[in-house]
Amino acid sequence: MKQHTLARGTEIRGIGLHSGCESVLRLHPAPVGYGIVFKRVDLPGQPEIKALYTNVVDTRNCTCLGDGRGNVVSTVEHLMAALSVMNIDNLLIEVNGPEMPIMDGSALPFWEALQAVQTVEQDIPRRFVRVLRPVRFEDGNGAFAELAPAENFSIDFSIDFPSPVVGHQEFSGTITAGVFQKEIAPCRTFCEKAQVDYLQSLGLIKGGSLDNAVVLDGEKILNEGGFRVANECVNHKVIDAVGDMYTAGHQVLGALRASKSGHYHNNELLKKLFSDTANYEIVEG
Repeated sequence: MKQHTLARGTEIRGIGLHSGCESVLRLHPAPVGYGIVFKRVDLPGQPEIKALYTNVVDTRNCTCLGDGRGNVVSTVEHLMAALSVMNIDNLLIEVNGPEMPIMDGSALPFWEALQAVQTVEQDIPRRFVRVLRPVRFEDGNGAFAELAPAENFSIDFSIDFPSPVVGHQEFSGTITAGVFQKEIAPCRTFCEKAQVDYLQSLGLIKGGSLDNAVVLDGEKILNEGGFRVANECVNHKVIDAVGDMYTAGHQVLGALRASKSGHYHNNELLKKLFSDTANYEIVEG
């Protein structure tokens, strides 16, 4: 398999979850070996930040990339998930502010925008991170994430929430384009109404609404139509995991198993994977 980039440039617009301001992305084809790079075009010098686990500076409620000089791009995980499943290796993403557009809270708008442009094959083989031996990160509070050797990338994820409309949910399967498009990409982020009220009282999530999240209120789902797919909550966690794993710099060949985990655990797991060269190898596909 060869490396890929977009066939042409495209633009994606939406609202930033926290600022409530318009966030504009301009995606440009990039040469082989370039990787996925975000450029803050609103800042002096237009600093660039490569989408790598080593550049993750915050994992509270999202994955936030930074350059070590205070320049950040937050909530990159939904777009990163779509790029991973579409096998896009090289891309320049210009963004006009510190956060990505939240869109509808899922990866589907990004997936559809990329599908509309399609990709082109480049003349260098793709590279993969092959997991050679099991690695595990657990936080001491019952949540964990682990990677084990496997021929393809698969995810086994479980969650347990006190909300009666969520409860225990599981996803298990290989992440193919078909599975992602139908079962995973449409799944929105979710939260309790009390959380929304509290954060908005602090002047945060100014762009948050029922248009970009599933909001739970006791035994009720406030969104008209309820959930989009069965087990939407755990499937959204799968989006996050797919996107976070792509900050390895290449697609991971391994089986990811996780329970009650999030962005923090995903990032710590990658740190642990790359801490010892006996854990992995870089292979051409």
